[in-house]
Amino acid sequence: MDTLTRKTEVRSLQHQLLGKRLLDFLGAAAGLLLLSPVFAFIAIAIRLDSPGPVFFRQKRMGVGGQTFLVWKFRTMVADAEAQLKRLEQFNESEGGVLFKMKNDPRVTGLGQFLRRTSLDELPQLFNVLWGEMSLVGPRPLQERDCQRARAVVDSTRLALRQSVMPGMTGLWQVSGRSELSFEQMLDLDLVYVENWSLAYDLTLLWRTIVVVVARRGAY
Repeated sequence: MDTLTRKTEVRSLQHQLLGKRLLDFLGAAAGLLLLSPVFAFIAIAIRLDSPGPVFFRQKRMGVGGQTFLVWKFRTMVADAEAQLKRLEQFNESEGGVLFKMKNDPRVTGLGQFLRRTSLDELPQLFNVLWGEMSLVGPRPLQERDCQRARAVVDSTRLALRQSVMPGMTGLWQVSGRSELSFEQMLDLDLVYVENWSLAYDLTLLWRTIVVVVARRGAY
């Protein structure tokens, strides 16, 4: 590859990355503005449904393994994190890297609805606005999940997954969501990383809308 071709490709990548950030910022700002009545309604409903805060914040792994606090609407009882160790034995996730439990007793009545409709994820628009997340990218893992993943997955693959901005949605969310194993999720995330383009992001955003409306694979 000659120098001119390489410089052209670098400029193209820079323009696409700038376009991705612009899409993220404008998309998050517009989403927060348009969905503000929905935010208010959900906040009131959470307060009436169970004691505890409206929002749930949790430390997640971002680009290069840097941690940040992800925002979600609270879908579990207030002491859910403290109960996790007791429930680990009931983990239904293949391989045990992620924690998945269809009838998790920590989930509130309203929380079940918020999860099925993915409305609990909406506050992550703040993370996108602040530049901690993207609208599209690999989902940011919990520290617990990362520690378990390092024991069963090649560290090079995990590092490649964390080389891009984590997202609210991604390829695995539109390909099975909670129905997939961690290995399958990782494979799909690496496909996304290796084939990323701005057009790809737009396609995945559209496919996410279809999946969410159909409520496929979420619990």
